[in-house]
Amino acid sequence: MPRNDQGCLYIVATPIGNLGDITHRAVEVLGSVDVIAAEDTRHTRKLLQHLGIDTFLFALHEHNETEKSGSVIRQLKEGKSIALVSDAGTPLISDPGYVLVNQARAEGIRVIPVPGPSSILAALSSSGLPTDRFSFEGFLPAKKSARQSRLQSLEKESRTLVFFEAPHRLAQSLADCLFVFGEDRRVVVARELTKTWETFLDGPVVEVLQTVKDDTNQQRGEVVLMVRGATQSSELGEDALLLLKLLTDELPLKKAAAIVARFTGLNKKVLYEAGLARKNRDQSP
Repeated sequence: MPRNDQGCLYIVATPIGNLGDITHRAVEVLGSVDVIAAEDTRHTRKLLQHLGIDTFLFALHEHNETEKSGSVIRQLKEGKSIALVSDAGTPLISDPGYVLVNQARAEGIRVIPVPGPSSILAALSSSGLPTDRFSFEGFLPAKKSARQSRLQSLEKESRTLVFFEAPHRLAQSLADCLFVFGEDRRVVVARELTKTWETFLDGPVVEVLQTVKDDTNQQRGEVVLMVRGATQSSELGEDALLLLKLLTDELPLKKAAAIVARFTGLNKKVLYEAGLARKNRDQSP
């Protein structure tokens, strides 16, 4: 259990772009703690200057976290209050902080979340993709073979997939999504969220990939890549199956499945297999 004479470690979310998104509580905490541990002190100093806060800063990042955590724990045990911030958004989400927070918990030090902006939730809530269940997968591997292997392991995942991606690798990752998931899988690319050039690209992966290739501006800034989960035939819905049946009365099954997929966002392969299964049932004695 935490001791009353120990300090507290605050996990403070900061804006992902628009500085107006900082919460009142975050401002109060950043202005009242003894020290702020920042992923990049230069970046955080700009935010503090904007807020009129002059709290002492020190760097805590992926290269020194293991080394620095012991010192931070000692300060907390001495009664100092410390805020942990990343460059943007909620700390520890594909950012440093796990070693420190895990150690603080083990030492019985109170860890207090100060929630706020999150690029993952901002992107997902505005994407139009299913949000009841999703899987955040962090950054995809930089190398093509490892990236394709990761995507192949997620090919049958029914939850919406959410990735961070470096802008210069966006086209490559979309090309690998096309290779693994097929041209009809719906993707949404959220770029520069809350900033001046905020954009959402939404559609079949083959179309979004072409847009990104044609417009190099889409290969700049901060990117969240979202992929609709795999659709099972049992999840197609009566309306989609009825439309498929009506179209297959006039068109080849492959073309009918492609049309339904385009209008509903469902997987063309799954639609084709559902139509084939219905056709076999109708022809069976």
